[in-house]
Amino acid sequence: MTHKLQSRSELAALRNACKQAFAAEKTKILVCGGTGCVAGGSLDIYARLQELLNERGIPAEVELAEEPHGDVVGIKKSGCHGFCEMGPLVRIEPNGWLYTKVKLSDCEEIVGETIENGRFIERLGYKKEGEVIKKQEDIPFYKKQTRMVLESCGHINAGSIREYLALDGYSALEKCLFELSPDDIIREVSESNLRGRGGGGFHTGEKWASCARQKANPKYIVCNGDEGDPGAFMDRSIMEGDPHRLIEGMIIAGLAIGSSEGYIYVRAEYPLAVERLQTAIAQAEEYGILGENILGTDKRFSIHINRGAGAFVCGEGSALTASIEGKRGMPRVKPPRTVEHGLFDMPTNLNNVETYANVPMIINRGAAWYRSVGPENSPGTKAFALTGKINNTGLIEVPMGTTLREVIFDIGGGMRDGAAFKAVQIGGPSGGCLTEKDLDIPLDFDSLKKVGAMIGSGGLVVMDEHTCMVEVARFFMNFTQNESCGKCVPCREGTRRMLEILERITAGNGTEEDIDLLLELADTVSNTALCGLGKTAPSPVVSTIQNFREEYLEHVRDKRCRAHVCSKLKRFVIDPDLCRGCSKCARNCPVDAISGVLKSPYTIDQSKCIKCGACKTNCSFGAVREEY
Repeated sequence: MTHKLQSRSELAALRNACKQAFAAEKTKILVCGGTGCVAGGSLDIYARLQELLNERGIPAEVELAEEPHGDVVGIKKSGCHGFCEMGPLVRIEPNGWLYTKVKLSDCEEIVGETIENGRFIERLGYKKEGEVIKKQEDIPFYKKQTRMVLESCGHINAGSIREYLALDGYSALEKCLFELSPDDIIREVSESNLRGRGGGGFHTGEKWASCARQKANPKYIVCNGDEGDPGAFMDRSIMEGDPHRLIEGMIIAGLAIGSSEGYIYVRAEYPLAVERLQTAIAQAEEYGILGENILGTDKRFSIHINRGAGAFVCGEGSALTASIEGKRGMPRVKPPRTVEHGLFDMPTNLNNVETYANVPMIINRGAAWYRSVGPENSPGTKAFALTGKINNTGLIEVPMGTTLREVIFDIGGGMRDGAAFKAVQIGGPSGGCLTEKDLDIPLDFDSLKKVGAMIGSGGLVVMDEHTCMVEVARFFMNFTQNESCGKCVPCREGTRRMLEILERITAGNGTEEDIDLLLELADTVSNTALCGLGKTAPSPVVSTIQNFREEYLEHVRDKRCRAHVCSKLKRFVIDPDLCRGCSKCARNCPVDAISGVLKSPYTIDQSKCIKCGACKTNCSFGAVREEY
């Protein structure tokens, strides 16, 4: 049974013991245990490495020892390393070596060559233009990153409170309990100018101060871990890879506003995040860091986990709190704001995972240090999920103010297969498309707002010249229309009408008037919808029309999709020079759209053609081709 810590000195003694045990592990094998690598088989790799170490009599530990006892190999399931497309990933410390695309069959060589003989296995290293790069930090994907919130992800056992303590974990909480008043905590967070990382960029200290001023009790701390944007997984990676950092941030927020109870709202599609959070909460309770009389003080704080059913609208504050209460997740009219009447109609402080995860380092290193990273009005770093038609995809963290060009071409390695960059969708379905003219815009709240975009939770979907921007607008509108809770007419009906128009255009049945009607509907929906989902739902449509109007016109005027994506604009034609007049295409056409005379070229009636492709499949002479 673990001893419950009763004082600051006991915490310091435990932290020191954990540091010594951590240092005693002269070699560490860090197997990525993030969702992406787990899907690629990393847990089997972890189990096999552990088995091989035991077979060869190599002293190895999964958990930090209570007391150091000679040189040992630490083998750990870490959080996400970030370079997801190169997974499964295995990092070897203290060398800093990173092995990519590791297979189960590589395990014996890793133990024999690297662990026993200290040799780097070149075929498992990352290769850039023929050169093998051994160290993780030297790989271009990592080189321009500044990992602050994610600094421990991939470097510690994600399921161990002892390893979190070994890296000075809960020292910020200790400081808040024994050195700072609630006003001091709020002042430090306010002076850091930390802005909410959930999308809106609201000043965190201001929100905390407003909640602290409320007279009603009890007050609640709520963490939004719903993360519903397509392609976004920043919060998931923090919850999976460094759950104690989130917990520490939430406890500090509770001390600041006078709350003793917190809720983490996690989407049910994140089972690994839920499991790691449950483990971390149980460990913190066991050590006396959560629960009654934290570290022997009169302070208490408990955390509950609520699983959301995957409704995108529950990322909105009032819908999220309604869902925790067991009601249907639907937003309400504001004011009153959540800080006044939130969960159970009580004052509630709501931030997302990344926001809370910033708090411990602000308390430890100071507001001035935090403001020294990034621009003055948007200091700190931001984690992004970098996906799409780009060479290097994965989870990244860069200082606010980093340009899109640096992210896409330096960290992301540029476009795949030498294709030309076309656009990037930023901010998820609520964001907008930025184009080549925007590549040097700093990624911060204010700069993006000026060009009609937003950081959102941090999704970056990069698109190349082979992307149809009308289809992109249709895809995101389909998503937001499906996710509309239906409470207000502008969102429920407006997004449906917009989706119908976009479907009409991509099917080749649109008109020029439809483009103007889309903009008119977009203006109505964004100005009259009840919540943020509805107000921002038209953004992808508006931004694609503004930046790629000529593509919309090609769809409605010429019935042509230049990217060859909209299948209903595809035409099958028969080349008369290649057609032998065998009639095989006509005999296999299900709608009798092909006619002709034997031994003469046949033709396709486009008004009848259903574009099934049977003619092309059955032609023995390659006479049938596709045209857009």
